[in-house]
Amino acid sequence: MSQSQNHGPFAFRINTGSTEPIYRQMVEQLRRCVASGQLVAGQEIPSVREVALQLAVHPMTVSKAYSLLEAEGLLERRRGLAMRVAAQHQRAQPRAERIELLRPVLGQAADQARQLELPASAALHLFETILKEGESQ
Repeated sequence: MSQSQNHGPFAFRINTGSTEPIYRQMVEQLRRCVASGQLVAGQEIPSVREVALQLAVHPMTVSKAYSLLEAEGLLERRRGLAMRVAAQHQRAQPRAERIELLRPVLGQAADQARQLELPASAALHLFETILKEGESQ
C-alpha cells in the first residue's frame, strides 16, 4: 500500500509493503526529485512533524531521512525555519546521471524476472504498462 503526503508540488510516496525501510524510501525519493528538477534550490520541504502525521510514521523515521540528506549536502537546515533543498541544486541533473539513478532498481527487477523465468518481452511490457499507469495519476 502506498501513502502520499502533499506539500505544494511535492508529495512523499511510501510503499508500506516494501522490504526497503521507510526512511530509505524517503531518501531515495528526495534524491530522485532533486535529480529530475522537481525540487530545486531553496524549495522548502515538509516538516518532520507534518510528514510523520500524514504518513503515520514515527517522527524519528522522517528525521533520520532528513539528517542523511543534510549530511550529503542535498538539504540544508535553517534554525527555526523549514529545511530546504541546498543551494547547489539549481537545476535537474543531466539525463545520463538520472538514468544511472534508475539502474539499481531496474537491476533488481531484471534479477527477479530471470528468477521467475519470464521472457524479457513480458517484463518490458509490464514495465511499460506501469510507467503509463503512473502518467495518468
